Amino acid sequence: MPKYPHIRNLREDADLSQSDLAKILNCSQVAYSYYEIGRRDIPTEILIALADYYHCSVDYLLGRTNCKKTNHFL
Repeated sequence: MPKYPHIRNLREDADLSQSDLAKILNCSQVAYSYYEIGRRDIPTEILIALADYYHCSVDYLLGRTNCKKTNHFL
């Protein structure tokens, strides 16, 4: 079971392969797959890029919440 299932589910829902997303994130497919399964820590800049790409919170990506929406405070 992947350590970060939300990341995998978002990718699959967008009909993207790991290679597709790796190109978007400017990393290798192997590196991306390691992020997805939790074999390698996800760098902050990759987390931010994923949150921006999917329009969700970093907490959602990391499985800390099941709410996709970001909370913006003024």
